[in-house]
Amino acid sequence: MAIKKFVVGCFDDEEVLFPAVKKVRTAGYKIHDIYTPFAVHGLDHAMGLRETSLHTAGFIYGITGTTTALSCISWIFTKDWPLNIGGKPHFALPAWIPITFELTVLFAAVGMVLTFCYLCQLAPFVKKHHFHARATDDLFVMVIECTDNTNTDDLQSFLTNAGAVETDLQVAEADWWVGSYDKDELPFENKKVLAA
Repeated sequence: MAIKKFVVGCFDDEEVLFPAVKKVRTAGYKIHDIYTPFAVHGLDHAMGLRETSLHTAGFIYGITGTTTALSCISWIFTKDWPLNIGGKPHFALPAWIPITFELTVLFAAVGMVLTFCYLCQLAPFVKKHHFHARATDDLFVMVIECTDNTNTDDLQSFLTNAGAVETDLQVAEADWWVGSYDKDELPFENKKVLAA
């Protein structure tokens, strides 16, 4: 995994966070992520994130469930085990609607949950770096990814001027990875690193 430098800025109010996000984006810095104690309406738009494609994935999973149901039922009742039930034809589509509906919903629901967990990197075996212990408690934590040309001292003072109550420089793995935390490693500890 790639080890990267991050500058972490903590804000105590969402009214201060929104202008800070706009200033950071205008200055050309790359926001890695923002961790908030509750959902903040409009933050994704302010960060410039595109709309999620989860609904498209749900539609594809639903169509897959519909196709699976109709294919299996039609094969069973017309080829594998054709039965004359009350004089109905072997291809009795209206009678298959309940099963088709249930499989459509099942495929869409399970597929969207698994896709959401994958995109958000949620799983029991996934290990991620925690940038601040109070990130989901009472602080709004903005994490900015540094490049080789980023002056971290200037960036920290920039965040302080933008309203950050606390700034920090950290080195961490940028993405999630499979593993478990060491017994002596607390996942909420900040790993402060001096600039090299």
